Amino acid sequence: MEKNNKLLLAAGIGLAVGGILGILFAPDKGSETRNKIKNRGTKITGGIKDGFAKMKGGLGSLKENIIERVDSIDDKVNEYV
Repeated sequence: MEKNNKLLLAAGIGLAVGGILGILFAPDKGSETRNKIKNRGTKITGGIKDGFAKMKGGLGSLKENIIERVDSIDDKVNEYV
């Protein structure tokens, strides 16, 4: 699993660097290039924030599910005791 994480991280970094280099070497004016970099950075950070928000929501529901199961098991154990 750790190898997969490293591979995904490396691929993500490679894509980001490639995208930035592609923009920097494009034949646009400097102001247009800066605006493109800013816009892409905003999109990327927005996507990351959305991903973390979804993950946080998923972890919250997972936590609630685990608490319910533990409570259920605790009730069953108390019935036998």
